[in-house]
Amino acid sequence: MIYLVLASLSWSIVGVLVKIAGLQFDSYTITFARFSIGVVALAGVVYFSRNSLRPATFYKWIWIGAISKSANYLFENVAITIGHAYGNMLVQPIQTIVLLAAGVFLFKDKLTAKSWLSGGVVLAGVLLITLNGRSLGDAIVEQGWITALFVLSGIGAALHFLSQKMLLDSMNDVSMNYSIFFWASFVSAVPLPFAADWQPTFVPGAWLSAAGLGLITGFSFLMLSKALRTVKFSVAVIVSNMAALFTVLWSGVFLREPITAYIVIGAFTVVAGMTMLNWPGKPKPSVEPS
Repeated sequence: MIYLVLASLSWSIVGVLVKIAGLQFDSYTITFARFSIGVVALAGVVYFSRNSLRPATFYKWIWIGAISKSANYLFENVAITIGHAYGNMLVQPIQTIVLLAAGVFLFKDKLTAKSWLSGGVVLAGVLLITLNGRSLGDAIVEQGWITALFVLSGIGAALHFLSQKMLLDSMNDVSMNYSIFFWASFVSAVPLPFAADWQPTFVPGAWLSAAGLGLITGFSFLMLSKALRTVKFSVAVIVSNMAALFTVLWSGVFLREPITAYIVIGAFTVVAGMTMLNWPGKPKPSVEPS
């Protein structure tokens, strides 16, 4: 249970850490730090678990995962830096909506009534947060491009999720995450010579935040995997989805960001929809052979 709580809390603090890291670093550098430091942390886990430190290379889904996760982090970092830290709670529900759509249009899945209802609730929560009491026109004019960045981040996260799903049969979770993040660190390093722009003043909190983001990248997914082996799935669903609420809390407490009733209600709505969607259904009764 402790691993699940730690994973959820670590995800909830990402927005605050990105905002603080942005006091010193540009979004490209923050993205690179999240992967490079995460890979170093994962390398220790790989070594002590007796897995190979040579990352998998000749899997197309490794590269799809690396590129899409890089896009996920980069768009998220840019949006948080110019917007509010609590905005990154939009990424997971957008990822969910994209995955539902992919299931219908690409994999020809038949969604249940519960899936449609849950998706609608999640979308309603996203709209509440995005509009924040404004008309659609005003929201688009004022922060439409920031929302678009979070949407692109959610699409990247969805593609990364799909890559993990496609690789699970051929790789264990440690080697898979290590390989994807290893190559993502190279992908995210490409724009650095042209786009890196550090502030000249040394900001210790920014360096600590960048390091924290890297450790979250390295360990949070492993903590979740370990937790799912010992915690009931229904409990895992509730605790992991509560990260959205803590994202709002930390943004208000540490950054004094304006948290309106629309943001709070929207966060609870997203959590409700995500919990409904992932809640395990009743097992079908087994038929005994006669």
